[in-house]
Amino acid sequence: MTTVIFRTFPEGDVIALFPYEINYPDGCCESYQRIGQHGAADYQHVCRITRPATLEEIAPLAQELERIGYRLKILKRKPRGAK
Repeated sequence: MTTVIFRTFPEGDVIALFPYEINYPDGCCESYQRIGQHGAADYQHVCRITRPATLEEIAPLAQELERIGYRLKILKRKPRGAK
């Protein structure tokens, strides 16, 4: 299973953050959006400028991720102390 955290930008776009998928030299985590798809994201920065996504907002993106093969473990936030 892949841990994912969904956040919503002020303009309404939803981003999926994969906080344990650190695949970039600068420490950014993997992310996914409907437009642009996979990319790097600064987890802390994204959390500062977004809000937690509602279940209604999560549904389309979660379904898209599952269609492309993800098995999701959805969390509201990364557990404290987790790296």
